[in-house]
Amino acid sequence: MQYVDGFVLPVPRKKLRAYLRMARMGEKLWRKHGALDYKECIGEDLKTKWGTPFTQNMKLKRGETVVFSYIVFKSRAHRDRVNAKVMKAMPAMAGTQEMPFDIKRMVYGGFKVAVGG
Repeated sequence: MQYVDGFVLPVPRKKLRAYLRMARMGEKLWRKHGALDYKECIGEDLKTKWGTPFTQNMKLKRGETVVFSYIVFKSRAHRDRVNAKVMKAMPAMAGTQEMPFDIKRMVYGGFKVAVGG
């Protein structure tokens, strides 16, 4: 059963290019170590008429947008193996750039795929 790591985070629009550079490096790293898919999605239609909008839930500040990201794995065990390899490789990349978002405001979790995939 496939497994997904999901992320939602606020990113200042003025730092979006820097975030996307970091995301492209992340995609290469996770795919190199076995991730099946890697997506980074920038909020566009965030003024919903039902439910709780991301803008409210993330307590966006003026000039910020929401990024929704996910990485797909074969299983949770596969995710754990891939992430261990990625974390081992990350120190080599540390300090190469400033973090373009506030990591304390990031929402993250691992999910078992129930429908699709």
